Amino acid sequence: LNGVPDDEADEVRALLTEKGFDFYETSAGRWGISVAALWLKNDEDKASARALIDEFQHQRQAQVKAEYEQLREQGELEGPLSRLLSNPLQVIIYIILIVLIIYLSLSPFISIGK
Repeated sequence: LNGVPDDEADEVRALLTEKGFDFYETSAGRWGISVAALWLKNDEDKASARALIDEFQHQRQAQVKAEYEQLREQGELEGPLSRLLSNPLQVIIYIILIVLIIYLSLSPFISIGK
């Protein structure tokens, strides 16, 4: 479940519960280095659960692509430039920090040449 959106994980949990699969869940842990996953309690259910999840993911992919295309056609997708312009103060602060880091990184080498 690492990197899986919460709504998708909730839908998979609901699907497995609805179809009667007995499973448990592990988290990524405090530091996020463990495996966050859903585990079947019965190994015999693996093939049917895999087929069910594969079908779900296929349907979800088609749904998300359709939503993306609809937003793109309506002109409601946010591009990189509009994202930057939506929060100009944050962009300015990041640019200042980047310039400061570059200056601090290069200043010892610039002063050697003098």
